[in-house]
Amino acid sequence: MTTIMKAKEAAERIYDDVRSRVQALKASGILPQLDVILVEGDPASAYYAQAKRKIADRLGIAYRLHELPADATEASLLQLIADCNADPAVHGILLELPLPAHMSARRIERAIAPAKDVDGVSPANKLAVVTGEAGLYPATPQACIALVKHYGYALEGADVTLIGRGQTVGLPLLHLLQREQATVTVCHSRTPDIAKHLARAAFAFVAVGRPDTVTPGMVHPGLVLVDAGINELADGSIAGDVVAGAGELAAAYSPVPGGVGTLTTAIVFNNLMDAIDWQRKEATGA
Repeated sequence: MTTIMKAKEAAERIYDDVRSRVQALKASGILPQLDVILVEGDPASAYYAQAKRKIADRLGIAYRLHELPADATEASLLQLIADCNADPAVHGILLELPLPAHMSARRIERAIAPAKDVDGVSPANKLAVVTGEAGLYPATPQACIALVKHYGYALEGADVTLIGRGQTVGLPLLHLLQREQATVTVCHSRTPDIAKHLARAAFAFVAVGRPDTVTPGMVHPGLVLVDAGINELADGSIAGDVVAGAGELAAAYSPVPGGVGTLTTAIVFNNLMDAIDWQRKEATGA
């Protein structure tokens, strides 16, 4: 029987821990605050920003949403980030993507202070993933690994096929998987036969950002299939990178929605707690 790896229970465990940490911080006179930056134009991003507000309210975290018009200049966005970086009341900064075409996501991500970068997108935090040094690691790659662990699967020594090598998910996930002592094969747009690599894999992590990347004929009954894709279809519905129904042919799969994305949001708030610890150490020189 196929295991459906829903993330609600794993996410709630993280939220319980975050809630305890928030209470301890408040007792010491610190009100955790997350600032989310949204450039208008993408309905899905607006939805996710409001969903984070509801979670922050539930956890007792102050939440401030900065909404910029779609025609805002890149300079105005960079100035907003600089202001948040300098504000000691702001403990975490999260930039909702995608951005309009006239803005450089890479340049804007570089502007976020690493110690406030709760989504792990700044160059310093991306480098920390590679080196294994302390940092705020990207949330979605963390969620991929946390989900399979929650369901009792061990990655050490396992053959893993990673489909996708993007800066946001695929590349940092590669380094996290290697740190788990997995044997990783990376497939991408130039890989001629992805199915061949999936056939011998115990785990597959799919992070392409393109629906129908993995089809039923590519899945085998022993595969644990983690879908990290989130795609908005023409009818407004959300789909992953795996064809609907293909996951049911595997030993286990993560649904979209309800899988990796659900756990990613929880890890963002956990990163916020870690960010506050980092900032307190910097302030005291510890």
